[in-house]
Amino acid sequence: MTVAVPRLTLERKLLRERSIVIACDEVGRGALAGPVAVGAVVLDARRARGRVPEGLRDSKLVPEPRRAALAVRAAGWVSVSAVGWASSAEIDEIGIMRALGMATIRALADLRAHGVVAEEAIVLLDGNYDYISPAGARGLDVRPVIKADRDCASAAAASVIAKVARDDLMVRLHDEHPDYQWSRNKGYASPEHREAIRARGLSPHHRASWSIADAPTLF
Repeated sequence: MTVAVPRLTLERKLLRERSIVIACDEVGRGALAGPVAVGAVVLDARRARGRVPEGLRDSKLVPEPRRAALAVRAAGWVSVSAVGWASSAEIDEIGIMRALGMATIRALADLRAHGVVAEEAIVLLDGNYDYISPAGARGLDVRPVIKADRDCASAAAASVIAKVARDDLMVRLHDEHPDYQWSRNKGYASPEHREAIRARGLSPHHRASWSIADAPTLF
C-alpha cells in the first residue's frame, strides 16, 4: 500500500494571502478516557520554502517507536508549536466538539504567548468542520480541510506533536490506574480496556457521558 506523503502545496498557496499559516489537528477524539489534545504549529514563508522533515506523516501512519523523534524534528522545523487540552470532565460537560474548540483556543493562547498574532494567520484545520469559532474564537480565518493531516505537512506536524504529547500523558496516567492498560491503549477502546471498565468501573479520567457498555457507576 502506498502511503501518502504530505506536501506544502496548500500552505504555499495560503501564504500568498497571509504571512503565516497556523495548522491545527486533534488527537484523542475517539478515546474513552483521557483528554483531547489539539496541536497547533506556525509556518511562515521561509520555512515553507524548505524541505519537509524526513518521515513526516499523519501521526496515525507513523509507527509508535518513531513518533517521539519525529515530533522533535517537526517542532524544530516550524516557527513555534503548542498543544492545547480539554479534560474528560470538560468533554462530559460541554460535549466533544466544543471541547475540541476549547482545546484549540488554549493552543492558540500558548502561541500568542510566544508573540504569534493568530488574527494575522490563516488557520488550517484538519477536518470538514470549524469547531474553533463556535467555541468563542473571534476574528480568525479558519479553513477546514478534509485529510489535511494526510496531505499538508504543517497539519501532519501538528498531528505528530499532539499525538506524542497525549500518549506521554496517558502513560503517566497509567501509573495511577494500571488496570486499564493506558500505557498500551492510550485510553482507546481496546478489549482489555473495556474489560477493566466492566470489572472496575470508571476512573476519574474516563468520559462518563460516553456510551460505555456494561460500565458500573463511577468509583
